[in-house]
Amino acid sequence: MNISIIAVGKLKEKYLKQGIDEYIKRLSSYTNIHMIEVSDEKAPDNMNEADIKQVKEKEGERILAKISADTHVIALVIQGSKWSSEQMAKELEQLATYGKSKVAFIIGGSVGLSDTVLRRANSQLSFSNMTFPHQLMRLILTEQVYRSFRIIKGHAYHK
Repeated sequence: MNISIIAVGKLKEKYLKQGIDEYIKRLSSYTNIHMIEVSDEKAPDNMNEADIKQVKEKEGERILAKISADTHVIALVIQGSKWSSEQMAKELEQLATYGKSKVAFIIGGSVGLSDTVLRRANSQLSFSNMTFPHQLMRLILTEQVYRSFRIIKGHAYHK
């Protein structure tokens, strides 16, 4: 399986990069995983609805350019379905079983994801009703992907 995490913006925090790198290293024995960054759109502080929509659309175009037609897309959004760690493992295992070798998780920028990206998504996933910094979400997601593969393989990490 080839997993991509496509995220808007550049990750600057060294401690987050180190954590993500550690989980990517751990995942290398289970799957190929890639972190793909797309540039964020510069936006004024006081945006109206039209400005927000325009930012989402421009970032959305950059995201969609990184996704092939045969990729199963999971968008991270607050209003998405909530999965347990076991359910996420089951979802990834089922995708692999049914020949979905490419999976992309999408993390939007500060104003969220465009309607175009949400329509392209095969599912929408929420980690919480709370809002997390999108940089931190990369680390949380990478850890959960690692946890999923440990669950799939029956290893003790999850306990």
